[in-house]
Amino acid sequence: MKNLLISLIVSAGLMSVAHAGDAEAGKAKSATCAACHGADGNSLAPTFPKIAGQGERYLIKQIKDIRDGNRPVPAMAPFVAGLSDTDVADLAAYFSAQVPTTGGAKEELVELGQRIYRGGIESKGVPACLACHGPDGKGIEAAGFPRLAGQHDAYTQAQLTAFSMNQRTNDGDTRMMRDIAYRLHTTEIEAVSSYIQGLR
Repeated sequence: MKNLLISLIVSAGLMSVAHAGDAEAGKAKSATCAACHGADGNSLAPTFPKIAGQGERYLIKQIKDIRDGNRPVPAMAPFVAGLSDTDVADLAAYFSAQVPTTGGAKEELVELGQRIYRGGIESKGVPACLACHGPDGKGIEAAGFPRLAGQHDAYTQAQLTAFSMNQRTNDGDTRMMRDIAYRLHTTEIEAVSSYIQGLR
């Protein structure tokens, strides 16, 4: 099982980070990011992700994917187009060092959301989210699996929907997130997104 997980991680391109960033340099470069993500990476707008406390590997991959055209995000593309790999690593180091804020889950969605996050949906072949994102939603930094805890439910819903419709494809050759999200219906996506927002 461990070897399978490592194989999935490698083929998804999540272990290819070469530069260790400088958080202080990243802070100086982060002014442009603040408009959408907040000065400390805690976005107030539910359509923009919280990136405070996010793993460096994951941030580096996402910024580079957007910069290099592997993940279309029109609102962000102009801001990352001119970033060097060093800039990207510095920004990732800064935001990963920030303290993330938490949110709350909708009470009526907790039971379903918790069931999916912690146990998956066996009848649909949906694995438990905690397998890759951890029991507390803090992710697995060494593997490049992102922190989810406290993330805006609207943002998580949008990303799961994009994966399910094959509109977001930067989950690697394994299609891990696309295959999982495709098996979830709208209510299940809403419930697990809400539950994730309430994780601390």
